[in-house]
Amino acid sequence: MLRVDTYPTHEHNGIKIRRGKALPFGATIVPGGVNFSVFSKHATSCELVLFKKHEKNPFAIIPFPDEFRIGNVFTMMVFDIDYENIEYGYRMDGPYNPREGFWFDKEEILLDPYAKAIGGREVWGKDPDWDDKFQHRSRIIFDDFDWQGDRPLEIDMKDLVIYEAHVRGLTKHPSSEVKYPGTFTAIRDKIPYLKELGINCIELLPVFEFDEFEHSKISKVTGERLMNYWGYSAVGFFAPKAGYAATGKYGMEVDELKNLIKELHKNGIEVILDVVFNHTAEGNEKGPYISYRGIDNKTYYLLTPQGYYYNFSGCGNTLNCNNPIVRNMILDCLRYWAAEYHIDGFRFDLASILSRDQKGAPMVNPPLLEALAHDPVLGKCKLIAEAWDAGGLYQVGSFPAWGRWAEWNGQYRDDIRRFLKGNGDMVGRIIQRVQGSPDLYSDRGPTASINFITCHDGFTLMDLFSYNRKHNDANGENNRDGADENYSWNFGYEGPTDDYGINRERIKQVKNAITILLLSRGIPMILAGDEFGNTQFGNNNAYCQDNEISWLNWELLESNQEIFDYFKKMIEFRKKHPVLRAEQFKTAYNSSGYPEVSWHGQEAWNFDFGASTLTVAVMFAGGAEDYGTEDDQFIYAAINMHWELHGFELPELPEGKDWHVVANTGMIPPEDMWDENNHKKLADQNEVLVTARSIILLTAK
Repeated sequence: MLRVDTYPTHEHNGIKIRRGKALPFGATIVPGGVNFSVFSKHATSCELVLFKKHEKNPFAIIPFPDEFRIGNVFTMMVFDIDYENIEYGYRMDGPYNPREGFWFDKEEILLDPYAKAIGGREVWGKDPDWDDKFQHRSRIIFDDFDWQGDRPLEIDMKDLVIYEAHVRGLTKHPSSEVKYPGTFTAIRDKIPYLKELGINCIELLPVFEFDEFEHSKISKVTGERLMNYWGYSAVGFFAPKAGYAATGKYGMEVDELKNLIKELHKNGIEVILDVVFNHTAEGNEKGPYISYRGIDNKTYYLLTPQGYYYNFSGCGNTLNCNNPIVRNMILDCLRYWAAEYHIDGFRFDLASILSRDQKGAPMVNPPLLEALAHDPVLGKCKLIAEAWDAGGLYQVGSFPAWGRWAEWNGQYRDDIRRFLKGNGDMVGRIIQRVQGSPDLYSDRGPTASINFITCHDGFTLMDLFSYNRKHNDANGENNRDGADENYSWNFGYEGPTDDYGINRERIKQVKNAITILLLSRGIPMILAGDEFGNTQFGNNNAYCQDNEISWLNWELLESNQEIFDYFKKMIEFRKKHPVLRAEQFKTAYNSSGYPEVSWHGQEAWNFDFGASTLTVAVMFAGGAEDYGTEDDQFIYAAINMHWELHGFELPELPEGKDWHVVANTGMIPPEDMWDENNHKKLADQNEVLVTARSIILLTAK
């Protein structure tokens, strides 16, 4: 028996319609047709515009009758619609008064903010029809994907080793040797490699639909087209980037991404998405109409009293995140990705914007951040904040957390870099960072700290030790873009060199960096390619470079095999020692009879915490009763960032145990890193000599 609400009540030019349901927003397939629902508080009228796929002109424009409006929601059910072969948009009418915040223009066709798929950029870099007024087109999806029992992995936060990667850059270089380079499918081909490396979480730069042609231009330096490569400028929040899918031209990007996530989960690898809710691709007052501006500008954006856009994002506009409508959209979006795509967590770009009120002022208890922390659907998702914004709000260590939020620890990055470079006033800060930054997260624990030395934004790890200054000329901004202070050092020569001694020093510093990172409590994050010495040729802001500057060169994996092997073994070492992954700040004596974390100078148990020094040693003592291991675990790292050799007196171990060498960054393979079952016993159990700018890592057996 048919339901009453599956019968049409109206007809427009032969198309049968009836009043729809206000929720959910977006286009939803229902018995007999499709339910369309869109919010606008200030629009006076709305029209549904229907296209056949890829056609320039609509085949139907259907006004919403007044009785189809429920509160501030226009809703309509359209019967007998071929949802697989149409695209749709809206035309909104209302006041045009930018000074008051109103930008309505009935001639503009607008993308549905809740569109689950978006046409217009199905093939990366393929020029669209620029004369087409409707560039980004809402599409309807039928969700019949078979997950075959898959679910988010829910790996404990403390056990994560995060690998930050760009979907396209990971496999686009010819050396990647994949069938469909630069796509979601190609990442599946790299899963065996990721497993061998030992990472259990991949964090993808933005995969929400964006326009790679945004601000596109030809570089006067290289003659190449500069693109919106990173994608930190969402066109739509609910749709995956079609141009990242090998099947995007067939409209199958949703299934392709889900297949990738399913395969990663099968192999024990979580997926975190880098999400951008601080601004949209519509830019400032000179930007295009895409969606939000024409649907309800005053609701969606933070506006000055004069009607201009606040620009706390540095990208032209700022989403009005703590407006209830926008807040609910963000919640709906994240719930959708968690429930329908099985996403394990989210990293929020410029997350401090999410704590600003509707006048742009920081809030003590931002309702959006609290709602995300307590949302039932997101209850097991990792929530990670980039705890600053372009407007000067810096909240590292003070981001509103409710016991749920972790943070990109920018202080960790800067402090470790300076110490590695040889700044002698850093040791007090290094002690904090290695312990998980208790000075920042005393009430939240080490797992609140995402520790990183490099990320997509800045130098690669090899470039950090190959360049004294940024080389961003190819970006076309006269080298003015990107950070000026990188705490980098080229060891006497700018860029690549054939000098054996300089190259050995650079490789050693890469090993020093990953050693400290993986010994530090907190959550380590590695930039894709750092594990084999990838370079961006000194560019520290490659946001627009869709070329070999940004693509990982997999040939380096062969030439820098020793770096890869070292990374892999250090990750394995971290996984086998739970004392390095503690969830609480423990320094007191534990069941081992030793302090859980102790600091030493060149004399054991004698460290001057007020000194300015480049030599420091740390010992972790993991009691078997505390960590459920077969035996007490002892780890000692002698860190010498001085330019001269130094001896370190070793702490005495319990009877029957001896110090064995795990790693020595001052040595070349195979003596730089010893296999777990083949650690080399120290001949002298009282002292270890550490060469200049080196680390020796020991364990007790």
